[in-house]
Amino acid sequence: MKWKSRNLRELAHIICGDAEHFRYRSSSYITEFFQDCDLDYTHDGSTRWAWVSSRLEEVLALPHPSPSVPPDAFIRIIRAALDKSDAQEGDPDRKKAIAVLNTVLAREGWEAFYDEHGIGQLRHNATNTIAQMANPHRPLTPVEVERRERLTSYLDRCSEDELIEEILLPLFRQLGFHRITAAGHKDKALEYGKDVWMKYTLPTLHVLYFGIQAKKGKLDSSGVSKGSSANVAEILNQACMMLGHEIFDPELNRRVLVDHAFIVAGGEITKQARNWLGNKLDTLKRSQIMFMDRDDILNLFIVTNLPLPKSALPSSKKIDSFDDDIPF
Repeated sequence: MKWKSRNLRELAHIICGDAEHFRYRSSSYITEFFQDCDLDYTHDGSTRWAWVSSRLEEVLALPHPSPSVPPDAFIRIIRAALDKSDAQEGDPDRKKAIAVLNTVLAREGWEAFYDEHGIGQLRHNATNTIAQMANPHRPLTPVEVERRERLTSYLDRCSEDELIEEILLPLFRQLGFHRITAAGHKDKALEYGKDVWMKYTLPTLHVLYFGIQAKKGKLDSSGVSKGSSANVAEILNQACMMLGHEIFDPELNRRVLVDHAFIVAGGEITKQARNWLGNKLDTLKRSQIMFMDRDDILNLFIVTNLPLPKSALPSSKKIDSFDDDIPF
């Protein structure tokens, strides 16, 4: 990522505390700030804002997955700058501080905000995605564990359409996929084996197309489907149809083939089911199939900090639109 020098300078003044509503940091506290962000920088005694500006330029040059996702170190810097414990007099909720910061960020296409837990977050305005340090295998915080348990309960009772609309569509949008189109289950006449199709733009600007075949429950390889389980043989033909049928991309005004297929289950996808499907597909199609089961959905949904579906929230949080002046 390359920022304009002017914006780097102003962000450096914010970190140094030369900007209004931000904590003043001397040389030693600037070093401490970067160490808290897991960056091994030590201030050398030179002009504070100039030194910080150079360090910010180095951070922005670090590897990152896409233009809409900055380096993890930069996300940590923004969160540290917005730490609510650094609130200054006259700005207890840091609304004034975040307004000052957003004046700078907006010029580069970003916006900072506080999430429901009071943690500073960074949103990319063009794609409306929230920048996250989304390692789905990292240890979860106690709050995240609680949210994961609520989402697990929701997956136990939701329908297949709710799985797609309330969970998968928001998740894949947050992960950077776009032009996400759901076929729906009311009219399957034109579904051709896929519940959702979408596209993903690589950093090279090449575009890959993906289809999703979603099942609500467990996906196994038993001879007969039982309860909420689905037999993997039931989706074999759907996977082949998905990979072999063209879709129309209105942005390009032409028909294209799906490059990869996600087989998504709201429950477990057994190892036997994965192996059976792999043995039935030829080498080319086998490389195009990707699996996502309940654990993958839960971990990705939680670490990307997406809001839970309304029916998964505690009853006390569902009522948030009543006016205090309206009697019950």
